[in-house]
Amino acid sequence: MSTIGPKTGLRSLTQLPGPGEEDERRHWDYHYDEVGSLPGTLVIEPDAVPPNLVLIDYRPDQATRQNPQFPMDCAPYLETDSVAWLDVQGLGSEAVLRQMGDVFKLHPLVLEDVVNVPQRPKIEPYDHQIVIIARMVVLKSDGQASGELGFDSEQVSFVLGRGYLLTVQEEPHIDCFDPVRDRIRYNRGLIRAKQADYLAYSLLDAIVDGFFPILEAYGEYIEDLEDEVIFRPTRQTVQKIYQVRRDLMTLRRSIWPQRNAINGLMREDSDLISEEVRVYLHDCYDHAVQVLDIVETYRELTSTLMDVYLSSVSNRMNEVMKTLTVISSIFIPLTFIAGVYGMNFDPAVSPWNMPELNAYWGYPLCWLVMILMSGGLTLYFWRQGWFENISG
Repeated sequence: MSTIGPKTGLRSLTQLPGPGEEDERRHWDYHYDEVGSLPGTLVIEPDAVPPNLVLIDYRPDQATRQNPQFPMDCAPYLETDSVAWLDVQGLGSEAVLRQMGDVFKLHPLVLEDVVNVPQRPKIEPYDHQIVIIARMVVLKSDGQASGELGFDSEQVSFVLGRGYLLTVQEEPHIDCFDPVRDRIRYNRGLIRAKQADYLAYSLLDAIVDGFFPILEAYGEYIEDLEDEVIFRPTRQTVQKIYQVRRDLMTLRRSIWPQRNAINGLMREDSDLISEEVRVYLHDCYDHAVQVLDIVETYRELTSTLMDVYLSSVSNRMNEVMKTLTVISSIFIPLTFIAGVYGMNFDPAVSPWNMPELNAYWGYPLCWLVMILMSGGLTLYFWRQGWFENISG
């Protein structure tokens, strides 16, 4: 499971990795097997959560939910005419996962893709199953309540068979499937009257729609960044822009291959997917395209914000230099006069050695000349509009 956000263990929009700090990029990178490892090797992370099994079995007239202890307890439900949905939440037990592979007759490579996360979102057809790897993102409710932005991301694997659907998640607490579960429980919509392919579509549609609340939150954050860049840019502003761009890249890397996977699922020549469900998948594909368009638009906005920030900083520097130039232009002639009359010449030796030093009104006249000179320069700069540019 990958996490992005400002809470403990998460990354804030205003925090960047410092020297020696571990830079988590698991939500960017895909899984790579070790050199020479056997096909089908399972890699269980030390901090992986033990699996929690949730079985929902339904038909048009009824629906049941239970928590089996082992995957083998689900085997009888795979032989009935109802739809069985087993949701495995957690990847912390190799024994349970291998038993799951035996019960659902998963190919070793399928089990490897399901367990060794993260994988690139994709679709792979097999003889009697269709495997779908998707990426789910969920907006953090605690981060939003505190006014900070963040989201959780995890891989969700689908194994669609005749009369059943197997889903495998990394974490039990990161989920956007509750609306689908409620529709099954309260018999809302068409889901109970349809087969497992419609259930798979409903879950995929929930995953894609889960991107929209996150993008809405980022859209509002980018609007606030625009005001900050224009009116009150600071050193932290560029860090915020960089972090937003990095998070948008994460979303793009999640939705781009997912869009292609949904497109491939629509075109898959398999009797496991009915023509009616293919029509619904077109709508899911359109939503994925909309998400990708919004992500690309926001990435362009952040690029523009970076250019505006650099221009704003440059303009502020120009205004500072202009202010210093005006002040220097006024005081340079005054400094010249004060420097000339600060030289140690004795008018008693020669009438040409600063005779003004013996003048009765010499000191007041010197001040008068300097005041008139500085006032004249100030009036000239004001008429040229320099002070207006500085104040604006």
